Amino acid sequence: MTEKRFNLKNADKLISEERKTTLQPEKIIDYLNVTSGDTVADLGAGPGLFAIPLAKRTERNVYAVDVEPEMLKRLNAHAAEENIENIKPVVSDLENIDLADNSVTRILNAFVIHEVGSIDQTIEEMKRILEPGGQVLLMDWEAVESESGPPLEIRIPSEKMGKMLKDHGFDISILYPSAEHYAIKALKE
Repeated sequence: MTEKRFNLKNADKLISEERKTTLQPEKIIDYLNVTSGDTVADLGAGPGLFAIPLAKRTERNVYAVDVEPEMLKRLNAHAAEENIENIKPVVSDLENIDLADNSVTRILNAFVIHEVGSIDQTIEEMKRILEPGGQVLLMDWEAVESESGPPLEIRIPSEKMGKMLKDHGFDISILYPSAEHYAIKALKE
């Protein structure tokens, strides 16, 4: 069986300049339409590739959720370097997110859904913490061969992920920012 969880010894790769150039976090965040009044959860935040630019777009909190305390420690250090104070680290797995019901208006789940134990439970948790009218942006690796990214056998095809979100009551639209990635905008009604 292929190991699904990202290896902590490679954590610096998650926030490298090469990864920033490839993934363009600012462009990804644009899809989420974050405003200054949004409360955001970055699920699988890692060392902060997305949480830091998200925190610059809102005056409210960005909850950086990650199962690895070491990742959040690195995120805190990066945030401190940029004098960002509205990132709140939350040590939690994504199947039981340690946030209150209806507590966020936006959720970013970027390149991590393929690592969770139960996708259905993770989707239910996203739905639980998201306010009615709130939006999820779920990005992941398309199930195609590529030079980077997780092994093909653990990738979830965009059509399957879209159907799962619909089955949980989300209104979805699927975008394809590249041949290797997909982005699903999911609205909680």
